[in-house]
Amino acid sequence: MLEIIAGILLITGGFFVLVASVGILRLPDILMRMHASTKAGTLGAGLILLAVAFTYAEIGIISRAVATIIFILMTAPVAAHTIGRAAYQHGITFWEGTVVDDLKDYYEKNRKTPPANVKVPDED
Repeated sequence: MLEIIAGILLITGGFFVLVASVGILRLPDILMRMHASTKAGTLGAGLILLAVAFTYAEIGIISRAVATIIFILMTAPVAAHTIGRAAYQHGITFWEGTVVDDLKDYYEKNRKTPPANVKVPDED
């Protein structure tokens, strides 16, 4: 019975990792790619680690798998947020289908340096 559960978890986790990799290849801009890789990749890796915990029913392996899942769940959103924020502040171009930019007013109001795609006039 545990082998069946582990097999289902492995197949489902592999599917989500595949979805994450297809999302990285097919989505049009960095923010969407980051979203796909973070959400689907985290879920896929977590399910695969759960399958490992079910397969090897030893306390040491289960505790390592659970600790790794917790670590991934804590660090993946923070890393994705940091990458997205850095890309936005660097002046990435959005996909033409993106119609709402909620951060534009905030960053323009609080900007201390010009964006990367704006030329600064020479001071003479």
